[in-house]
Amino acid sequence: MYIRVYAMSKSVRISESLHERIRAHKREGETMEDTIRRLIGGPDPGEVAGILSPETADAIEEGLEEKRREDVDSKEELRELFE
Repeated sequence: MYIRVYAMSKSVRISESLHERIRAHKREGETMEDTIRRLIGGPDPGEVAGILSPETADAIEEGLEEKRREDVDSKEELRELFE
């Protein structure tokens, strides 16, 4: 089995009103992250861990990185047109 683990966290600024709306949906024992994940839907990473082979996971990562590079290049070309 192949499990890729990323240990990272990010801070996100949200308005007080949005924070209160999220908190209103929070269930007992749930973290804010758990609540947000539940509200936005999609699978929990733990539920899908190990589904992809290492080769497939690497190919997906490479494809995403290539797409990111293309997006950056495209934005730079667009920026140059406006200069």
